[in-house]
Amino acid sequence: MAYKDLREWLAQIEQYGELRRIDGVPLYEELGAVHELAHTKKNVAAILFDNIPGYPEGYRIACTVPSARSTALTLNLQLSQGASVLEMTQKLREKLGDVGRIPPKVVKTGPVLENTYFDDDVDLMKFPVPKWHELDGGEFMGTGDLVITRDPDDGWINAGTYRVQRHDKNTLGFFISPGKHGRIHREKYFAKGQPCPVAVSFGHDPLMVAVGSSVFPSGFSEYEYAGGMRGEPVEVIHGPVTGLPIPAHSELAIEGYSYPDEVRPEGPFGEFTGYYASGERDEPVIHVKSVMHRNNPIILGMPPLKPRTAAEVQIKRAATVWNGLERAGIPDIVGVGCYITFFITVVSIHQRYPGHSRQVGAIASQIPGGAYCGRWTIVVDEDIDPTDMDEVLWALATRCDPALSFDFLHRCLSTPLDPMSNKGLTPDGLRMFNSRVIVDACIPYELKTRNLFPPVVGASPGLLAKVKAKYEAFLD
Repeated sequence: MAYKDLREWLAQIEQYGELRRIDGVPLYEELGAVHELAHTKKNVAAILFDNIPGYPEGYRIACTVPSARSTALTLNLQLSQGASVLEMTQKLREKLGDVGRIPPKVVKTGPVLENTYFDDDVDLMKFPVPKWHELDGGEFMGTGDLVITRDPDDGWINAGTYRVQRHDKNTLGFFISPGKHGRIHREKYFAKGQPCPVAVSFGHDPLMVAVGSSVFPSGFSEYEYAGGMRGEPVEVIHGPVTGLPIPAHSELAIEGYSYPDEVRPEGPFGEFTGYYASGERDEPVIHVKSVMHRNNPIILGMPPLKPRTAAEVQIKRAATVWNGLERAGIPDIVGVGCYITFFITVVSIHQRYPGHSRQVGAIASQIPGGAYCGRWTIVVDEDIDPTDMDEVLWALATRCDPALSFDFLHRCLSTPLDPMSNKGLTPDGLRMFNSRVIVDACIPYELKTRNLFPPVVGASPGLLAKVKAKYEAFLD
């Protein structure tokens, strides 16, 4: 593995020339706006903010900005120079298919224990925590975090990335969407009338965020999967208060308890949908009993922004959907592209039988990686690159008939963060369902197999290769 913790990851990004160091940026609004601006720049994969006004030198915040090289580094992918988005997706899905589960390694100590505080000595206010977006309802300490819980029935560990708001010196709020494993664990404790033990890491290598924000079956530990991706076990310590496994190389971590029927107003927060969709609502809190941090800690910030169409930042979800379709026995999947976080999935196929495209659309919209908060599932032919939205839009415009090519599903898995989810049946009107559309943008099977659809305009691959060899140097 090329790195072991956040600091080594940042050092590697700096070697690429894609790290920017900025001093003296105010926490409220300006720091978040600088992070947003960085997403419009090329060759910037991370920003390290230091000398933050009002806080000690060395108490830092690192923000990530997705790039091809940082994604490859994070996911431990070996890519050729100038690899396309589809090639990256293929490499990742091959890696995911071969990932073994390596249990975490429990160690007695680690950098996270360089400074420890308990009970009355806990003071979360000493750490710089931004107001990431102008309309946020407070300071969100956890955006690229890892919320660690244990199932009270069978003991399996979940490590998910959920948003965490700092309320005061020893209290945090944490929002988890319905259906997520961390929320199910919490609900199980509450149903028994017991407090839910919680640990949160606020600074760790970005692979843990990539894994913590992925979809896995119940009982599947993110630590084991991350170990498989790394090729070596993740080192953890047992938290001194809860006994929960905490990354030993974390920059900053806390432990505490969440109690049944105890809530505080949480939010609003600008979410991955590009909206403040969940507003302010009462959510459970964590009473913090211990704080552990490295010398000169770095909080990892990965606040959501309005989604962009850059497919390269979606390869993890695309690879998950692609592998899921193949595990379901669907033949001839050529590629998968994902856009706007969870909302749009595009699958390219080589049609083999009548109904093939509709089958792919229905399954892709409901398997892990595609089910949560999906909106559009689009199926295209093998000549369409699903990671090129220009080609996808062309297929939508020319290969589907709106009266015949759209299917709709209702009461599908959604989230309160989705501004267009349907009102649920709960008394408080919690939005938990959405509808979604499956679009068959393939050439109709009966026309394609009989060569009755018009040929596509453009030079053949052979002619293009010949011309490229002769003339490309003149066009550079």
